Amino acid sequence: MDIIEKGRGEGPGALPEPGRNCWRIARADRAALVVDAADYFRLARQAMLKARSQILLIGWDFDTRIVLDHKAKDDPPAKLGPFISWLAKNRPDLKIHILKWDLGAVKLLGRGSTLFRLARWAWDKRIFFKLDGAHSIGASHHQKILVIDDALAFCGGIDMTASRWDTREHKDRDKMRKRPTTGRLYGPWHDATMAVEGPAARALGELSRERWRAAGGSPIHAPQAQGDPWPDALEPAFRDVDVAIARTRGAWNGIKAVREIEALFVDLIAAARRFVYVENQFFASRVIGKAILARLAEPDGPEFVIVNPKKTDGWVEDKVMSPARARLMRLIAKADRHGRFRIYTPVTRGGEDIYVHSKIVVADDIRLRVGSANMNNRSMGLDSECDLLIDSRTGQNAGAGKAVAALRAGLIAEHLDVAPEEVDARLAATGSLIATIEALRGSGRTLMPYCAPEPSAAEAAIAASEALDPESSGEDFEPQARPGLFAGLRSAMRLGPRR
Repeated sequence: MDIIEKGRGEGPGALPEPGRNCWRIARADRAALVVDAADYFRLARQAMLKARSQILLIGWDFDTRIVLDHKAKDDPPAKLGPFISWLAKNRPDLKIHILKWDLGAVKLLGRGSTLFRLARWAWDKRIFFKLDGAHSIGASHHQKILVIDDALAFCGGIDMTASRWDTREHKDRDKMRKRPTTGRLYGPWHDATMAVEGPAARALGELSRERWRAAGGSPIHAPQAQGDPWPDALEPAFRDVDVAIARTRGAWNGIKAVREIEALFVDLIAAARRFVYVENQFFASRVIGKAILARLAEPDGPEFVIVNPKKTDGWVEDKVMSPARARLMRLIAKADRHGRFRIYTPVTRGGEDIYVHSKIVVADDIRLRVGSANMNNRSMGLDSECDLLIDSRTGQNAGAGKAVAALRAGLIAEHLDVAPEEVDARLAATGSLIATIEALRGSGRTLMPYCAPEPSAAEAAIAASEALDPESSGEDFEPQARPGLFAGLRSAMRLGPRR
C-alpha cells in the first residue's frame, strides 16, 4: 500500500514508529531549538570548550575561516580552524573527528588558509579529517551534526561554513555578514538546529560514528568521559522528552536505502488536524506534494503554511527547484478549493529577501520536527539526512506542547517583526494560521505571498525530468525509480493525461 494512503487526520495518536518512520526513540534530558547561526556558532564554541574526550563534526560543508563568536573575550581563538587546533593542543585527552562531503571538497581550493589548516591537522594525532564519498552517483552527504562526548548533540540545518552567520534580527546590510578573505557582504540568512542532551545525544553519536565507518574511516570508540557540555547561555525549551531520530540514506555498495524521513513527513501531514507550519529551502517533493493534495481535498482538513526563500541559492538549484515549485503550486492551486494553502517568503525591513535554509515542521502545536532534510526528492531517498522529532502526544512528553507552541509563535513573530504574544492572540481570535499571518503582515520586515514566475521552456523541461533532483539511485543510478513528480500528482488529482 502506498505510504500516502494511511489514515488522515489522526491527530491524537503518537506518531514515531521505530523501523518505519524513525530509526529509534531516545530520551533527551534537555532540548532546545537554536534559531539562526549567530547563536548556534557561539553556543557550539562554548560547548566544545567543555569537551573532554570526543568531538564529532559531521557536515555537508565546513570552512575553517568562519568566526564562531564575534564577541569572545577569552583566550581560545574565535575562528573555527584555529579554534579546533587550540582544542587539540590544550585538551590532551580530546580527539576531534571531522567528516565532510567529498564532492564539496573542490571548494577548499578557493578558501585561502583552509588547505594550510587541513595540512596542519594532518600532522596532529588528535584531529582526524575525512571526506565522505560513501554515496551513489549524484548523491551528497547532507547531515549537519555536532556531538560532544555523547552528552550533547546539535542536529539541524546549519553547516559551519561561510555565508551562514546571521542574527534573528536579519538586519539590512549587516556589516557582520561578510565573507572570509574578501570581506564582501552577503544577504540575510535564516536557519535552525536542535540541541539535545543525554541518551538522544548518545544515539546521534552512534549514528555519526557509523557514518564515519561507512566513509572508510577507522572505527571510533564511544567516549568514556562524563561531563556537562550544555552551554550555560542556552535555555532548554524541553526537559525529559523523547526524541525520534529519522534518517534518509540512499542505496550504495550493498547498503539498503533508508526512507524514514519521507515516511515521517507523510505521517505528520496525515495526522494534522489544524495546521502544518513549515520552513524549508525547497518545495519540490512528489511524495510531500501528493500528501498535501490529499488533505486539501478534505472539506475540513488542516491549513498549510510554507515559508520558502524567494529564490534558491545557486544557479543550478534555482533553475531546477524554482520551476518544480511553480508547477507544484499550480497543481495545488487547482485542488485548494477551500483556500488552506499558502507559501510566503520573508523580507527585511528594507525589503531585501531573507534566504530560508531552516528545515522545520510544526504540526498543530504538538509536534516539532527539525533536521537537515529539504522538501525535495533527493532528501527523501538519495542523500544522507538526519531529522529529529518531538511529539508531545507520546506518553513521556506530556506538557511539551506548550513549548512547541511557543517556538512556533517565536518563529512567525521573527518573520513578521512582532511579539510572539501578538501572534498567539491573533491565532486565538481567528483560529486560522493563514488569517493570523495575513492580519499581521505589514511593511518592513514581513512575510510576502509567493507568486511563482512562469518558467522558461528549458526550465520546465529540466524540472519535469527530475534529472537534477532524483528521488533515488540504485547501483546503476536510476533516478526514475518511482513515477515522476508531476505524473504522480496528476494521477492523485485525477486530472487526466497531459495535453
